[in-house]
Amino acid sequence: MSENIYLDRYISEPYIGEVLAATLSALAAPNRLRIVELLGSGPRSVAQICRQARLGQPQASKHLRVLRDGGLVQVEPRGQHRLYALRPAPLRELDGWLERFRAIWGERFDKLDELLRELGQEKER
Repeated sequence: MSENIYLDRYISEPYIGEVLAATLSALAAPNRLRIVELLGSGPRSVAQICRQARLGQPQASKHLRVLRDGGLVQVEPRGQHRLYALRPAPLRELDGWLERFRAIWGERFDKLDELLRELGQEKER
């Protein structure tokens, strides 16, 4: 059986949606991924993001724009500052997409565990 047929049991759609594609694209850069990790513990200002991610303001602003355009963050103006916060919906969609692959790997790890147990039992004999 080909690998594609095997994967088809778990993946009903042959493509990823636009939102998921935008999410994956936005997360592709290590600095953007780091910003998302920082925002995971709560909203932050650009200055806080710059300090904690060790980025210059222009660099952080560029990454935040990509994350905003990808739908991963939202901006809330507060006086002269802007607070950036994560939007959970795109991350939930990514988690749902990854869940399909967890099923595949879970099966494979179960088979590997079984094989290792059998090999261990044979070695003890």
